Amino acid sequence: MRCLMKKLTGLVACLYTKTNQVGDWVGLLPLRLILAVEFGASGFEKLHGENWFAEIKDSFPFPFSLVPVEISWGMATWFEILGAFALVLGLGTRFVSISLLILTFVAVYAVHLPAEVHSWMDIANGYVISANEDGTSGNFKLPLLYAVMLLPFIFNGAGKLSVDYYLKRRFNSR
Repeated sequence: MRCLMKKLTGLVACLYTKTNQVGDWVGLLPLRLILAVEFGASGFEKLHGENWFAEIKDSFPFPFSLVPVEISWGMATWFEILGAFALVLGLGTRFVSISLLILTFVAVYAVHLPAEVHSWMDIANGYVISANEDGTSGNFKLPLLYAVMLLPFIFNGAGKLSVDYYLKRRFNSR
């Protein structure tokens, strides 16, 4: 019986080691790709759409409210597009993730929070994908999920299957 338990625990330990090794290489890749798709789509939508930031400029938090809407629109557009490409490659991932996190928080503050907040229930009611028809309930669930999905990249980087990892190994070997 002891021999069987020892073999079983050895097998489990080997399995954990192997999955950790694979996870170091590809574990964060699907997360990078889905975020790249979402931010890229949003950026290209802005690139080919009309600048609607003038309608919500008063909702922007300080200091973003001081930036002209044309510059804000351009920055949001290109941070999303270039950030998407950088996430796919795993290039400058920590900087890109921090930038996209700030962009996401500004979007939540300016667009996705409930119109009026009088209690915690008002905020809880905004934790949905789609706002109610009059737009007063908010809809910050999806941007909050994106923000949480960016955190592993800020704290851990892009993983081994990335340009960042290649550059780190190349420059640390010298």
